[in-house]
Amino acid sequence: MNWLRRWNARSLASQFFIAGGLISIAAMFVVGFFVSHLIEETVIHNSGAATALYVDSVIAPLLPNMQTESLLDDVSAQALDETLGQGALGKRLVSFKLWRSDGTILYSNEKELVGKTFAVSDKLQRAFAGSLVARYEIASDPESDKERALGKPLMEIYNPVLQPWSGQAVAVLEFYETAEGLGDSLAHARLRSWGAVAALTATFFLVLSVLVFRGSRTIEAQRKDLKERVTELSALLAENRGLQRRLQRASQRAAALNETYLRGIGADLHDGPAQHIAYASLRLDSDVLINASTQPEAREKELAWIRSSLAEAMTEIRSICSGLVLPQIEKSSITEIVTRVIDAHQHKTESHVETIVDEDGPELPPAVKICIYRFVQEALNNAYRHGGGVQQTVRAVSHKGHVHVEVSDRGDGFDPTEVRPTSLGLVGLRERINSLGGSFDIRTGEGGTTVTMIFEPMEVGE
Repeated sequence: MNWLRRWNARSLASQFFIAGGLISIAAMFVVGFFVSHLIEETVIHNSGAATALYVDSVIAPLLPNMQTESLLDDVSAQALDETLGQGALGKRLVSFKLWRSDGTILYSNEKELVGKTFAVSDKLQRAFAGSLVARYEIASDPESDKERALGKPLMEIYNPVLQPWSGQAVAVLEFYETAEGLGDSLAHARLRSWGAVAALTATFFLVLSVLVFRGSRTIEAQRKDLKERVTELSALLAENRGLQRRLQRASQRAAALNETYLRGIGADLHDGPAQHIAYASLRLDSDVLINASTQPEAREKELAWIRSSLAEAMTEIRSICSGLVLPQIEKSSITEIVTRVIDAHQHKTESHVETIVDEDGPELPPAVKICIYRFVQEALNNAYRHGGGVQQTVRAVSHKGHVHVEVSDRGDGFDPTEVRPTSLGLVGLRERINSLGGSFDIRTGEGGTTVTMIFEPMEVGE
């Protein structure tokens, strides 16, 4: 089966050239042999017919009535001897025999054969049936020892002697002719016939080859293009599967982070505002406010504590809400978004943030703008909480759809391996950025921490 695989691996043009070439060569030999054999038989038959006509016109008048004679009389035999021994006919003929239907030789220029009977050959039977038989070959019949001794091909002709009024063959003239030049004529005829067949076959094969090679090139080009397309589609399919798995994981992590984030908000509300409100509620039921005998100063002092607790609860609630509610940033530029986050951070922490913004790109999708806002907000909060807010810097670049945002500080840094998977800050940032097709990176050490977010043009457009 290895040869079959190697054969199938070849191009269609190569397969056609090999298979078509072999078939064309085989067809050329078959047709050439048939045509050359047909031409050879035609040439021999025509040459024999011309000679037979000539011999028949010279010899037939000398023959007696073959219906009544069993052997030739001396006068007819002498007339044949004289005719065959001289002139152009005598030079052309090697031997001459007159046959009777039973295989008896009635006359021959070889006198020892006269009166002898031989087996009737197929050629003699066909001649008595009325057909002219011509062969160009070395004599092989039993009565042709003299002709065979010459060792060269001769023209052997069997010409029927027909009865004038009935057309029945009453005898057969057999003679051998030297036929000089016939061999060369046959060789030239064979050569010309083979040349014609070869030229026709080669022309036919070349024309087909041109068509097949052109078609093969087109098919190969289409096959190559199709293979490239299949490769591209396979790559896109693999990429889509990867993105689908990535989206599923991101969705699962986002659901888990949302749940954790909600628990964090609940904890903040429970540990902060809820405690202050509970404290104020308990003070409202105190004896100081219920007892009518309580002094006004004590009552006012108790109310002051209640007001203070409620005020602290409202302050913390507003602080939590301010972190949850985004400002209107859909129509804002990157410069406005970054400036708004930094101003809020500086007002809240009373720290300084160096700002570098370079913006000359196209309008960004709202999802990317929200991601930039949250990224800068969370990164600055982490820098202030864990790095002490030392030399905080924000660099934001948007150029032809390429977005690069970097938040850094010069604090003590931290160990990234110690970040818990349930941590809302860094994990939340990474998941938010990855879900939009961006990249997230953290570099930290003794010299500080740098958090980077990058979106490529294609990713932003999508």
